Amino acid sequence: MQSVPTRALKAMVPLPGGTFAMGSGEFYAEEAPVHEVTVGAFAIDRHPVTVAEFRRFVTETGYVTEAERELDPVRYPDADPALLVPGSLVFRPTAGPVSLQDVRVWWEYVPGACWHAPEGPGSTVRGRHRHPVTHIAHGDAQAYAAWAGKALPTEAEWEYAARGGLDGARFAWGQEIAPNGRMMANWWQGRFPWENLRLDGYEGTSPVGTFPPNGFGLFDVCGNVWEWTRDRYGAHGATTSCCSPGAAPEEIPRNVIKGGSHLCAPSYCLRFRPAARQGEAIDTSTSHLGFRCVVRGEQHAGHG
Repeated sequence: MQSVPTRALKAMVPLPGGTFAMGSGEFYAEEAPVHEVTVGAFAIDRHPVTVAEFRRFVTETGYVTEAERELDPVRYPDADPALLVPGSLVFRPTAGPVSLQDVRVWWEYVPGACWHAPEGPGSTVRGRHRHPVTHIAHGDAQAYAAWAGKALPTEAEWEYAARGGLDGARFAWGQEIAPNGRMMANWWQGRFPWENLRLDGYEGTSPVGTFPPNGFGLFDVCGNVWEWTRDRYGAHGATTSCCSPGAAPEEIPRNVIKGGSHLCAPSYCLRFRPAARQGEAIDTSTSHLGFRCVVRGEQHAGHG
């Protein structure tokens, strides 16, 4: 792996590693059982990779994301041919209350949607350079990490970092969802998927660092965007999902995503918590999915 530039390390938080109680028995089946895990020393990005940071990567390398590539019909034999064009999944709020049993009601595959056109053709990321980059498939996140001399975190590393030293707490900031009425993360307030009250000030993604950091100085570990990890999904057993589209063929591997997003509504998807986890098909990209990177061991030694 290439060396990591000093400026990149300065945007990371070094952690000594340690042992913590991973998972939760309080909320969803896929988070159980709570079990003790030890992680080694690593450094982690202070916030999710932003649009500006990803643009620098694309500019320097010419990289083309999976959402911008032609689809192979052989991989999707049951798909509508009209949808076998470059694009990505975009959240569309409904006009009113709907059954919450079918996520396809509020997710739409939009041809042309990608990291620099997040709502589809005609949309841009102008003014969103400090927002997390979205519409990132797992391979895209890996490619960026390799270019940066970094890696994707394991699920355990991610959760250890997200907890910020609050072992066993529900949220990255403690037990209460909104202590003293203060919004601590970007999540959905109102009746999902149609009524967003925006009590946190945002309807979609928010600039990184908008909300308070956790105990380790990390921003946006809960809410805003889901984040990829390097681990395959299934280690905890159950395979449920809520606000994730999750409609890929079984043969496509799924990796763990963590942290929840701005689409997580407590009455439906209380997953803007460190223990929360879902499985996402590695070829999937969406308007609420991004990532952050880590550097392990000696690569960050001596950096403070």
